[in-house]
Amino acid sequence: MYYAQATDQFNMVAHKLMIFFGIIMCIFGLIGNILNVCVFAIWSRSRKKINRYSSSHRTSNSSLYLLASSVANLIIISYPLLTRILLDGYQYRVTRTNVLILCKFRYYALHTFDLISLTCICMATYDRYLLSSRKVRLRQMSARRQRTKLSILFIIVLVGLHSIPLIIYYDVSNTGQCEIFPIEYSYYYLYVVQISLHGLIPIIFLSIFGLSTFKQLKLITKHNPSNHLNSDRQLAHMLLLMSIAIILSSIPHCIEQIHEVVFSDNNYEYSSKFFLYHVISSILYYTNPVTSFYVFYISTPNFRIQVRNLFSNNRHNEDMTNKSSNSRSAAQI
Repeated sequence: MYYAQATDQFNMVAHKLMIFFGIIMCIFGLIGNILNVCVFAIWSRSRKKINRYSSSHRTSNSSLYLLASSVANLIIISYPLLTRILLDGYQYRVTRTNVLILCKFRYYALHTFDLISLTCICMATYDRYLLSSRKVRLRQMSARRQRTKLSILFIIVLVGLHSIPLIIYYDVSNTGQCEIFPIEYSYYYLYVVQISLHGLIPIIFLSIFGLSTFKQLKLITKHNPSNHLNSDRQLAHMLLLMSIAIILSSIPHCIEQIHEVVFSDNNYEYSSKFFLYHVISSILYYTNPVTSFYVFYISTPNFRIQVRNLFSNNRHNEDMTNKSSNSRSAAQI
């Protein structure tokens, strides 16, 4: 009797946590990533126009990668996160009638766009590392704008094709859960897709190149503290903090996946505790696409200025529209 009450309490807490934090994350995540798209769309095209006669337009590569990452984050929040709230929060059951939407396409969208987002952030960090290097050979390895667009397109196509087996192999179980039924692919999914591609590889990559970029720019700015280098350092600082957020949010999810591989316990009391941990790790997992805007806004002065310019320009355009409409109405009178 005591164990049954305890497990019910764990489940109730888990459901409420997912509903409360999930809805808040959806609201703030959609707003933040829409603003991200607006800012990075401006940054990805502005520097080439401003520095027409210099090669510094290559620094817009990071903005292009971050723009693609923000669009991918918008899709993650508006589809996989919302359905996660339905499944874990409101206990919505997956059936044969909705398995395509809540299971097959959901996991395809989640892993495809999350991997696109992670890969683009890794590429942006790597591009910052190349441009901040004191070696000419490494700086010249930074791709041109057109090649960067082709790289993003290649990432989208490659990741999209790699995730197609998720649509085929994911199905609903007798207990109403989404599961991969072929054992062979389930091992590949756990070890390669979940643990490696969504966990260990991005963590190692971002840790190495993020810290290396920040150290290189710190050395450069000591000798040449120009405004251009200050802007580059701000962007590198932004990517470093984003890398730290990705690492912290990925570790609990990696632990959950490794635990599922190493341990197997069917005890009901234990599974309810693990479900609570699953909900907490899921919330942390989604903090990466949700909080990117707020990490950028807090850490980067240039980003804050650009966001304020968005709203000031909108207010200016509205005032000009109102003035012109008032003048037309006055002319008609």
